[in-house]
Amino acid sequence: MEKDKLIQRLRRIEGQVRGLQRMVEEEHSCSEILTQVAAARAALSGVAKMIFETHSRACIQQALNDEAGGAEAMEDLLQSLSRLIK
Repeated sequence: MEKDKLIQRLRRIEGQVRGLQRMVEEEHSCSEILTQVAAARAALSGVAKMIFETHSRACIQQALNDEAGGAEAMEDLLQSLSRLIK
């Protein structure tokens, strides 16, 4: 995972959320606000996917390299997936 790329995406999302706040304060139409909410949600999903992919690779690699810790790594991966899809 490229930390800088992830931070850049999160800052962009932060700006989107601030923009949403301004839109509500300025009483933009509900349709416009909902469109921006959907965009922010999609952006957050993209960040979650990036993080989960990196975490998955690390867990799988650990499971392949360490039989004793492999079961624990796979359990961690499954718990992460469960949190992501809640």
